[in-house]
Amino acid sequence: MITSLYWADSYLTKRLKASEAIKKIRSGQRIFIGSACGEPQELVRALNETGGGLTGLELVRLMSFETPAMADLYRKSEMYSRNVRIIYLGAARAGSMIPNRRFITPLNLSEVPDLFLSRKLPIDVALIQTSPPDDFGWMSLGVSVDVTLAAANSADIVIAQVNPRMPRVLGRSFIHMNDVDIIVEHEEDVLTVPSQTQSDATSRIGEHIARLIEDGATLQIGLDAASQAALNALSDKNDLGIHSQYITDDIMHLYSMGIINNRKKGLNEGKIVASAAIGSTNLYEFINDNPAVDFHPSNYVNDPFIIRQHHRMTSMNTAHAIDLTGQVTAESSARTYFTGITGISDFVQGSRRSAGGKSIMILLSTSEDGSQSRIVPNLDDAACVVPRGDAQYVVTEYGVVNLFGKSLQERAMAMIEIAHPDFRQQLFDAAKERGLIGTDRSLGEAVRGVYPVWMEEVMETEGISVTIRPSKPVDERRIQEHYYNLEKEDVLSRFFNEKTIFGLPETEQRSKIDYIKDLTILALVGEFGFGRVIAVGESMYLPELNMSEVAFSVNRKYQGKGIARRVIAKLAKAAKENGISGLIAYTNPQNKKMINLFKSLPYPVKSQYGSEGLKLECYFDDGEVG
Repeated sequence: MITSLYWADSYLTKRLKASEAIKKIRSGQRIFIGSACGEPQELVRALNETGGGLTGLELVRLMSFETPAMADLYRKSEMYSRNVRIIYLGAARAGSMIPNRRFITPLNLSEVPDLFLSRKLPIDVALIQTSPPDDFGWMSLGVSVDVTLAAANSADIVIAQVNPRMPRVLGRSFIHMNDVDIIVEHEEDVLTVPSQTQSDATSRIGEHIARLIEDGATLQIGLDAASQAALNALSDKNDLGIHSQYITDDIMHLYSMGIINNRKKGLNEGKIVASAAIGSTNLYEFINDNPAVDFHPSNYVNDPFIIRQHHRMTSMNTAHAIDLTGQVTAESSARTYFTGITGISDFVQGSRRSAGGKSIMILLSTSEDGSQSRIVPNLDDAACVVPRGDAQYVVTEYGVVNLFGKSLQERAMAMIEIAHPDFRQQLFDAAKERGLIGTDRSLGEAVRGVYPVWMEEVMETEGISVTIRPSKPVDERRIQEHYYNLEKEDVLSRFFNEKTIFGLPETEQRSKIDYIKDLTILALVGEFGFGRVIAVGESMYLPELNMSEVAFSVNRKYQGKGIARRVIAKLAKAAKENGISGLIAYTNPQNKKMINLFKSLPYPVKSQYGSEGLKLECYFDDGEVG
């Protein structure tokens, strides 16, 4: 006759003290320890204190914050012939990960649960932390489901620290009491991680990224100051959704503001979906029994097939370094306390295949002390997390580029454009040495230019979005194409002759500028990184006069739509702010469009006929016309 205990009675029989529970572990076994903020601290302390005689253990972690007990386990690993296997390395202090780098096991997070469940990496004992059981005997893994659920489901012995302070998180986050072998009741604070302080650089990165995020997008956000700064810049967005490896305090704040509502995700609508939480006690209270939050294992959350089903899926992850061709390494830095392969590759692949999706790699342009560029000629022996073929958007504090569909030369120029000015010439020279850039090319004034984001604008005309912005070094080919597509009459008006050849050296002058003395404003239509130039407004500094000469060309299809007026207004504002006295233009007396365009400026305009045609000029000190 088969008998079974009611789960509550069984619960009582399974209770042990932590020290007694650890005695069930034998030498030579493989021990999984709950991840990140879900670390069962009491069990780890007991393993340190009681398990000193255990040798040949292999400790398996997804992420460790190097609490004192975990640090002791690492320190004692060689003493007791133990091995440590870490899939995603983390630390509470910058730099303290370096001694443990050798323990990293490169593996995409989407594949880790199946590694355990298939018993290719069999788990003998799983040390986990859970919430107390509900009325039906189900215990939530709380802040850490990720690979912990798979480890628990595949382990020979499951030892659970039951902590009343562990939030009960909904979704596929539960393990039944009948599937746990030993219960250790111990109440303590769940590990928390304070928000990282934003710098000016990360704030500027956030501003750049905010321009890439569309209303209704579904977001994945990495764990670092730069990615969180991007979240903080999204306060004017609408209907955002979350499908991310981790949920953080910043996600909670945007949800409370109504910016994140998950209504347009296309999958799991109405739900924030993640596999773990890392943050404050307020965050843990927010996810506790919240029907708007579902946690799932990593083989679901990080599955590229699942990721791609979301509407406008946009992944944001921080790189440690990116080379001139777009290869990405995600090794740790002093400002990013996590390293390893992680889920970056999963989300890059999934987001790029989503309808309207984007993959964004975030990069601080230099090391913390400013001594090294994070944009490098090539990765050398660094681990490549994202291959160049998968690279799409790259953002630094100096701008945004889209590498998709670009040649190696275009990629090199784009990456140099967003590098720190102190390293641009060095990178340019290295690119030439490697054959990535033609030997006849030059960087020009762009070597010191800092892209003026404030000058960007999007205007609507007859249902078409037109982006108006300063030119960049990567725009030279687009400017050349624009000139070739001008009508003969418009070429004559712009160049005063029937010009038929527009060489790259000439268009380089319009794109490699310093944004102060020389400035070119473009109007483009089309997707970011693939936009077609429909108008060019040039401002060329005349040092002997402290004036700027302006010239314009607008594609015939887009004339008369107010685009040129927006462009000249920006040129005038920039010139005035940079201490230039005024603007000058030369045109044919019959060119009424140019005359009217110049007179659209809010300054008195003087006209004078000369050998170069009609000269128009205005001085900012004359004051604005009422």
